Amino acid sequence: MNNPSIPEVGGRSAKFALILLVIVYVFNFIDRQILTILAEDLKADLNISDSDIGFLYGTAFAVFYSVVGIPMGKLADTWNRKNLISLGLAFWSLMTFLSGTAKSFLSLSIYRFGVGIGESSASPASYSLLSDYFSPKVRATVLSIYASGLYIGSGIGIFIGGLIVDNWNEAFPIISEAPFGLKGWQVAFMAVGLPGILLALITWQIKEPPRGLSEGLTETKKENPLRAAFGELVGLTPVGLLQAENIQKELIRNFVLLIFVLSGAYWLIQTTGDYLQWIAFGIGFYVVCNWIQGLRIRDKVAFELMFKSKALLLGLLAFPFITFVTYALGAFGPAFYIRNFGMTASEVGVIYGLITAFGSMVGVIGGGFVGDKLREKYINGKLYLIMASALGTAITGLGFLYSPEANISFAWKFFYHVSSTAWLGCAASTVTELVLPRLRAVASAFFILMLSMGGLALGPYLTGMLSDIYTIQFLTEGMNKSMAEAISLKQALAQSLIVLLVPIVLLGFACRFLKKDEDNLFAKARNLGEAI
Repeated sequence: MNNPSIPEVGGRSAKFALILLVIVYVFNFIDRQILTILAEDLKADLNISDSDIGFLYGTAFAVFYSVVGIPMGKLADTWNRKNLISLGLAFWSLMTFLSGTAKSFLSLSIYRFGVGIGESSASPASYSLLSDYFSPKVRATVLSIYASGLYIGSGIGIFIGGLIVDNWNEAFPIISEAPFGLKGWQVAFMAVGLPGILLALITWQIKEPPRGLSEGLTETKKENPLRAAFGELVGLTPVGLLQAENIQKELIRNFVLLIFVLSGAYWLIQTTGDYLQWIAFGIGFYVVCNWIQGLRIRDKVAFELMFKSKALLLGLLAFPFITFVTYALGAFGPAFYIRNFGMTASEVGVIYGLITAFGSMVGVIGGGFVGDKLREKYINGKLYLIMASALGTAITGLGFLYSPEANISFAWKFFYHVSSTAWLGCAASTVTELVLPRLRAVASAFFILMLSMGGLALGPYLTGMLSDIYTIQFLTEGMNKSMAEAISLKQALAQSLIVLLVPIVLLGFACRFLKKDEDNLFAKARNLGEAI
């Protein structure tokens, strides 16, 4: 007899959870993406550069999002996932609201740190929960539907942000006459932050499924959630290495790593002059390496399955190169249209926002569906789709950047969003299928960490820095400021597309190992002592 307290795989509770989690992800990216349409106002009001915008959009968010995501992933693997999602949603929404009170680059950076911490709770728990709610046969489709919230939220964030900032600035051209002396960009942050706090109350109603439900597995390993999460948090520091059998050897390795990180950060600071960027990135990189080193000591099964699977490792190395490009073009996309075609923020917000939402939704859901169908015919079907997506992203990216008119550029932009989003569901499902059910949230957290540290923390910043370099060069040559900033940004964005060659090559190698790694997953786990 079926237990009525246990939700049905793919049933009503599953569909309800999917709908709510998509909405949560929409709010996740509204709060994240709205900064891009406010970039020109932020630059003028806070006296900051393109590289500073890249830092705020990318590194300030990504480092904390990535690092905190690891203990959040462990908490999601051991605690109630819907509670974690609800609390995280309330916190990041509050941080977005408070971003509207920022008076300086530093204070806005601190609030962006907070947004990153809060948002790190959502996707690992959601990936894990949805993987238990739905059959592996439709997992790429389901995770693609979930991922569509990312792009819907991006579009809505740009749309709403553009409307608010232009209408507010038009209504109150004299700031002292505006309510509470608020500027348009401040009101935009507050307006999108508040509703998320209310949504957190609704997400509390999601029913928690048993882990391993979709595979018919029974969860055998029980851990204290706070103790497990604290263990992961300690594992982010060298303290976690004290559990090792050969403590001296592990500490020496860690010291060598620390010297490498400090030397690299120092050289990059001296080269670029950007202290915050490289201190933050250096801390993030060191912490991530600490976690990987400690994982081998704390959970040998997890380490072996995540870092000794050649297909998974090659995928985790390849995927950040795609997000390097997509986050760079996402960070400066609205500014590109404002500078190159003379559009206002509200004009860009309406067209760009709609194209982002609909094009990306078509791409991510269609990509997941096609990926599942290809997987039925070819063992490497999902990887084939990801490689095709990377190639299409490069072609359509050049198309929208070098179009002579805005309308033609926006047409290319639609197909860019279709292509640049088609890969995500296939990538996420591939990661979850190459680890055990109890490791899905941690593996998903590391997947997101790689996308964030390799793509979000570097893509927008380096592209913005390149734009700043070109701007200075063109101004020195006598070009006027507006034209210099427009051409510089276009060139920087176009050159970022070159890195898309890397994931195509890496995934080509991954195709050689995927079948073997999938076939040996459970046998390998049993041989390592896992009770399955």
